[in-house]
Amino acid sequence: MPKTWFITGASRGLGAEIARTALEAGDRVIGTARNREKLSQQFSTAGDRFLALTLDVTDEGHAQSAVYAASSKFNRIDVLVNNAGYGHFGLFEEATNDDIRAQFDTNVFGAMNVTRAVLPTMRRQRAGMIFNMSSIAGLRGGPGGSLYCASKHALAGFSESLAKEVAQFGIHVTIVEPGFFRTDFLDSTSVRYADSHIEDYRDTAQNLKNTYGSYNHQQPGDPRKLAQTLIRLANDDEPPLHFPVGPDAVDIMATKITTYQNDLDQWRDLSSSTNIL
Repeated sequence: MPKTWFITGASRGLGAEIARTALEAGDRVIGTARNREKLSQQFSTAGDRFLALTLDVTDEGHAQSAVYAASSKFNRIDVLVNNAGYGHFGLFEEATNDDIRAQFDTNVFGAMNVTRAVLPTMRRQRAGMIFNMSSIAGLRGGPGGSLYCASKHALAGFSESLAKEVAQFGIHVTIVEPGFFRTDFLDSTSVRYADSHIEDYRDTAQNLKNTYGSYNHQQPGDPRKLAQTLIRLANDDEPPLHFPVGPDAVDIMATKITTYQNDLDQWRDLSSSTNIL
């Protein structure tokens, strides 16, 4: 039986590739983005199996309306992909409160808005799959990535808790943690940088821009292959909670596990000495 996918940020990058691959697999797709016209043009050959909707994920009312329109069209939502998001990079001391709130409004609260809107449908179905698109930034912090990494760590914490709450209804949650994939994520139209105004950070900030600029459209990951892995997981009876994607992501997760284990081994006695005797 064909599945019905609800994908945010479907007009470009990984979102567009996931939508395309799901359609090729014979499934139905609700693609959402801020620009509905662009979506409609991109997927004009999909016919009735594709529904383009305008959605600003930071607006809870928008999310509710989009899910209502999707359910009215296809009667069910089998797979939710919370993909909409962007990266804000720069040194933390130079970030403003507006920068911080904007990053969390999209990457965290946006995903929560859409998930809250979709869950009643999935509960009624007693089935569903939620892919929350995180990043290697959700596995480790890095200089210049304090806001983006914090948002992706928050998404992971939300997802782990949500998974325990909704498992009883046959709903699965997978945190997708891609490494570097060749999309427009690092284009000037997508990534945002904090304005550098503190002299001590000026060289660091410029080096950060140069480094990420050199990665742009040179990333080793194939978006189509990532999309194919999600099609497979969406049809698995026991999908993973954490799913690193790409050899770089696998290495980073392995290093994280080793670091945790080493810290635990070194400090176990001190950590365990805090109970009231």
